Amino acid sequence: MSLVQIRRKDAPAEPRERFLPTTAADLKERGWSEIDILIITGDAYVDHPAFGPVLIARFLEGRGYKVGLIAQPNWTDVNDISRLGRPRLFVGISAGNLDSMLNKLTAQKKVRSEYQYSPGGKPNQRPNRATIVYSNLARRAFPGLPIVLGGIEASLRRIAHYDYWSDSVRRSVLLDAKADLLVFGMGERPAWEIARRLDAGEPVSALRDIRGTAHIKNNPVEWQPLADAKSRYVTDGGIVVLPSYEEVKADKRKFAEMSRAFQFETNAHNGRPLLQVHGDQAVYFNPPALPLSQAEMDALYDLPFVRKQHSSYSDPVPAFETVKHSIVTMRGCFGGCTFCSITEHEGRIIQSRSADSVIREVRALSRMDGFRGTISDVGGPTANMYQMRCKDEKTESACRRLSCVHPGVCENLVTDHDPLIDLLRRVRSEKGIKKVYVASGIRYDLAERSPEFIRELARHHTGGQLSVAPEHSNPDVLKKMKKPGIESYERFAQAFCNASEQAGKEQYLIPYFITGHPGSTLKDTIELAVYLKRNNLRPRQVQDFIPTPMAIATAMYYTGLDPLTGEPVYSATDLREKRMMKALIFWWDEGNWPLAREALKKAGRGDLIGRSPHCLVPPEYGLTSPGGGSFNKGPRRAVKGRQRFRA
Repeated sequence: MSLVQIRRKDAPAEPRERFLPTTAADLKERGWSEIDILIITGDAYVDHPAFGPVLIARFLEGRGYKVGLIAQPNWTDVNDISRLGRPRLFVGISAGNLDSMLNKLTAQKKVRSEYQYSPGGKPNQRPNRATIVYSNLARRAFPGLPIVLGGIEASLRRIAHYDYWSDSVRRSVLLDAKADLLVFGMGERPAWEIARRLDAGEPVSALRDIRGTAHIKNNPVEWQPLADAKSRYVTDGGIVVLPSYEEVKADKRKFAEMSRAFQFETNAHNGRPLLQVHGDQAVYFNPPALPLSQAEMDALYDLPFVRKQHSSYSDPVPAFETVKHSIVTMRGCFGGCTFCSITEHEGRIIQSRSADSVIREVRALSRMDGFRGTISDVGGPTANMYQMRCKDEKTESACRRLSCVHPGVCENLVTDHDPLIDLLRRVRSEKGIKKVYVASGIRYDLAERSPEFIRELARHHTGGQLSVAPEHSNPDVLKKMKKPGIESYERFAQAFCNASEQAGKEQYLIPYFITGHPGSTLKDTIELAVYLKRNNLRPRQVQDFIPTPMAIATAMYYTGLDPLTGEPVYSATDLREKRMMKALIFWWDEGNWPLAREALKKAGRGDLIGRSPHCLVPPEYGLTSPGGGSFNKGPRRAVKGRQRFRA
C-alpha cells in the first residue's frame, strides 16, 4: 500500500498550527477520550521533521490515528507517562535522535557539558539506555499493551553488539527491553503496518512478518532447527543464522564473522531474514523495509509540522536552533564509511524529494517568524547524493556491494549533479530568499566529477567556509575507513579554491579529521600531522573515534580484526594514547604541545621536536616556532585562495 494514501475516512482534520497532545488538557481540548498511539521520546518535543520520533508521530497522525507524544518523561515516576491515559493500540519507544549513551558521554568517556536535544542544553533529561528504561516504565504503566521499540538506539542495538561505554558485548536491546517488536531503519512503513493490523484486531503476537521489524522467538521448536543449520550460514529457507550472542561474547572472531554477515543483508531489495540465538531465546529479523518513492517522500514532508519547539519550553533547544532554517532533500547513503552507521539505519538507496516538494517547504519556511531570508542548509546525510541512483532497478536490486564509491565509484552509479544544481537554483530564486547554504556533507570524490557543481557551490552556496571530511592522509587508514585517497580531496580543494577566486570570493575549506580510527597508529597520526603542517592546514575540530554500535569500524576496534578480510587491525584502546593522537593534529596549538611531545617521544620521533622548519612542536624550554614566530599565531583556517599542495 502506498504511503501517499493517507487519512482514514472517519479521521478529523487537524489544524496545521497545532502541536501533538502532550497533556490531559490537550486531549480535552480536542474532545478525545483516549489516544490510539503513544510515542515516548528522549528528545525535547520539537515539531519538526528533523526529529525522528516526531516525524513518525506526524506520519501516523496523517493516517488518521490519534497520536499523543510524551517527551523526556520523568523515568522515576510511572504517572508521568500515564498522563494521556492508556493508548488503544500500542506505545512506541524511542531514545531520540541520538543513542542515549552517545548523547551523554564523549569518546574519552566523560560526561558531555551540553545536551543538544534538551531545552537550554540541560543535562540528565533522559536516562542511560533510555530505550530499556522507557520500555520498563511503559510495561508498568500499561500492562498487556504492545510495546514497539524504534529510533536510532534501538535500530543500531538490534543484534548482539559491542558497547564502548561499558566495554562489553551486550544482548539485542529487544531482549533487554522485553518489548514486543523492534522497528529498525526508517520506520514509516513498519509503523503504519503495525498500527493497521492492530487496529484490525490482530494480536501483536501475529505481527511476525512485517519488513523492517524484529521479534523474539521464545519457543525453541521455532528456532532450534534453524540454529542447528548455522554451519551452512544460510538455511534452506533463505534465513541467515548469525553466530549466537554467547559465541560473539566469548570469541572475537565470531563477533567479526557476525559483523560481516550482517553487513551484506542491509540492502532492502535483497537482504535476507536474520536469526540470532540468545540463550534459550532467539531474535528474528525480517528483511529491511523497502525505501520510499519520491511521491512518498514528498507526502512525508508535506505533513503539518508546526516547525517550532513546544510552547512549554522557555529555553531554546540547541539541536533545533541548528536545523530550524534548514531543509532535508534526501535520506540514505551509499558511501559505506566503516565508522558511520547511517547506512545501517537509513539504508544504501538514496530516497529523494521532488524539487516541487522542496520549494513548498522553502515557501513555508519563508513565512515563519524569525526567518530572515537565509536557509542554513539544503541537503541530507550527504548533500550531493541528491537524486543519485543505480543505472537501473534490476542492477540495484541484485547488488550486494557495501559501497557504491569504494574502492572506486561504481560504473553503474549515476553521478549526475544536474538535479541538485537545478534545485539549488530554484531555491535561491524564491521570493524572500537571500542566501542558501549547503552545510551538510559533501562527498568530494563525487563533486569533482561535476566542475559546474563546484562552481555553483563556491559562487552561491558557501558562506566563507565549507566543511569537508578527508578524515586522514594515510592510504591504508583511509582504506579501513572506506574513504577515497587524499588525492581526491586535494583535487576538490584546488577546484573549489579556483572557483572561489573566479567568483571574487575569499573562502576557505574547513577539513575534518578522525584520530584513533582502527588501522591508525601513533606513527600514522604523526604522518598526518606532518602533512597538515606542510600544507598549512590547521583543523578547528578533530573527531576522536567513537565505536558506535553496529559500525564495521567498531567491530575492528573490539576484535582487532577487519571483519571484511579477517586481517589483524591495530586500534588505540588506551584513552591517553587517543588523547596524544588528537594533540598531534592540533600541532599549532600551544595547549596541546605537552601531549604532542609525549607522543613524538613515544613513537621515537624526537626529531620533530625543535625549532627547525620541519618540526611539529618546540622543545619544552622554548615557545617559539621555527623562524622566530609563535606556533599558535597565524590564520587557523584550512585552504585559502589558490594554495597548491606539495607532494
